[in-house]
Amino acid sequence: MNPNTFPTKGNLILAKNSLSLARLGFGLMDKKRNILIRELMELIDEAKNIQSEIDTTFREAYASLQMANIEMGINAVQEASMMIPLEESVRIKARSIMGTEIPLVQYDPKPMAPAYAFSGTSLSLDEARAKFVKVKELTIKLSMVENSAYRLASNIKKTQKRANALKNITIPTYETLVRDISNALEEKEREEFTRLKVIKQMH
Repeated sequence: MNPNTFPTKGNLILAKNSLSLARLGFGLMDKKRNILIRELMELIDEAKNIQSEIDTTFREAYASLQMANIEMGINAVQEASMMIPLEESVRIKARSIMGTEIPLVQYDPKPMAPAYAFSGTSLSLDEARAKFVKVKELTIKLSMVENSAYRLASNIKKTQKRANALKNITIPTYETLVRDISNALEEKEREEFTRLKVIKQMH
């Protein structure tokens, strides 16, 4: 038998303190979960808006590219595309929300001037390039938002499990222990009172 469950005043104080801590822990976990859920809902809304913007921009970019292919010819468009440098300005850092590491994607956009020559190209190619640059920027932003949402959802699940353990196991266990020790001590006091009364009557 666990010595901490013996019906003593010291164990009653320990059990009450543990119960208070468990209730405080549950309150904090519940607040943390609510904050994370609110953050997650905002990220989900943001992701939907970005995805919608990406879809629209993609359609416009492909329409401009198709027009450039018609005006310049597919080979000329491919040659112009070879002039565009590789993207090397994306960096990933992190920030913390209630202990959850959230990726922070940093991107330094390059000047908008095309890398290809203006002679022999069309306005539709410039428009297609500008739209695809916008798609790239939106995709970087979406990747950050979706990754953040995934990590928050994972942390919400862990927080919920801890809160449930406190609510359904730890708190009821200490409530029962406090009640049992209190009842046992009260019973002892009644027995002691009765015993003293009997002794007093005998004298």
